Amino acid sequence: MNLDWDFIVESLPLYGEAMWLTLKIAFFAILFSLVVGLLCSIVLYYKVKGISGIIVAYIELSRNTPLLVQLYFLYYGFTKIGLHMSEMTCAIVGMTFLGGGYMAEAFRGGIEAVSKTQTESGLSLGLSKIQLARYVILPQAFTISVPSLGANAIFLLKETSIVGAIALLDLMNVAKDLIGMYYKTTESLILLVLAYLVLLLPLSILLTWVERKVRYAEFGD
Repeated sequence: MNLDWDFIVESLPLYGEAMWLTLKIAFFAILFSLVVGLLCSIVLYYKVKGISGIIVAYIELSRNTPLLVQLYFLYYGFTKIGLHMSEMTCAIVGMTFLGGGYMAEAFRGGIEAVSKTQTESGLSLGLSKIQLARYVILPQAFTISVPSLGANAIFLLKETSIVGAIALLDLMNVAKDLIGMYYKTTESLILLVLAYLVLLLPLSILLTWVERKVRYAEFGD
């Protein structure tokens, strides 16, 4: 296979800029998704009247509609009612909306896996609901949820390939533009695969390390 190495070298800065954009979107989307997911799971655990139903509806809506539809709704639909967001903001909000639902389910699974006897023990010691959540339930739930949270983080990073639909020059858009302009399909796709590998592999290794650390801290080797 003959590759145009000059084209590959000249294209590297474009992929570098797109990787930086992808990292920024993924970082904020994962961070905000964790916050949204944790809050939603706590509301569901305590079955807060009047809000639990809304949270369940949000989770089902976010998980059962494509990210592309959500982005179009935010970017084009909100503009119709006078709410305009920049492409970057729209991408982060859309991915947070999607990721929050998945993170909520991951946290919920971890919370429900905490033994009832530990909850009862905490209550018998006189802990309030907030203290019970802070010192007993959430630390154990987080340990149990780490694999699911990590999988969701990787999923969100890969989903950034959709944000090109709202005019952001992400990795996928860069590859498509280069293929359209120069017909260097093989070189462009190789660079695209390598770029995602550079982004995803360190994250995957980091999450595996974190999972081992928290499991060791909780259960020992």
